[in-house]
Amino acid sequence: MEQLEECNEDFTGAKNKAKKSTKDFENIKEKRSERFNVAFQHIAKSLTTIYKDMTKSSKHPLGGNAYLSLDDTDEPYNGGIKFTAMPPMKRYRDMEYLSGGEKTIAALALLFSIHSYRPAPFFVMDEVDAALDNVNVLKLCNYIRHRSKDFQCIVISLKDMFYEQSQGLVGICRNVPTNSSRTLTLDLTKFDKNDDAGTSSRKRSGSLSVGSRKRISATSAKSTN
Repeated sequence: MEQLEECNEDFTGAKNKAKKSTKDFENIKEKRSERFNVAFQHIAKSLTTIYKDMTKSSKHPLGGNAYLSLDDTDEPYNGGIKFTAMPPMKRYRDMEYLSGGEKTIAALALLFSIHSYRPAPFFVMDEVDAALDNVNVLKLCNYIRHRSKDFQCIVISLKDMFYEQSQGLVGICRNVPTNSSRTLTLDLTKFDKNDDAGTSSRKRSGSLSVGSRKRISATSAKSTN
């Protein structure tokens, strides 16, 4: 009889522990889903706005459309997230059928959207303009200029347009005597301050004003023998 009572007590204790563990798990699961949905909704909303801003032009003032969708809305961790982007005047198509430049703009829009949720102090972007034409490079420069008050952007680029838009240039070249790398820097803001002709030329090419250049820089990565 005593052994039966002990078994009942052990069974009751194990059942209570199981109930508590199940309740704790459900609470954590609910909090996890709540945090995920808060981040997802913010990023999805920002993505729509940012993608429109990065794709609109005089010919297409409304820009393109991009959105995120969940495979499983009840338990988002059980499924994936689908990213759909439709450039201006293009019908719906899967992401893999977009051109290299269109994919780059879509990826950057998603990156900036994620950044808007928990901003980092600076970006380092390595040749993100490789697949972009001059029109889209200028759009990207303008967007970075518009957001320059929120973060600093260091861009590694081989295109002159990024140089024209930046606050300063940092060039990496080979130091032959020491067989190592050498850094060269050039502050472009002083040319805007002191050279009126240079300022006018840079403004015609879509460059930044002195005030809005405060947090943007471009880096040229070139090697010389």
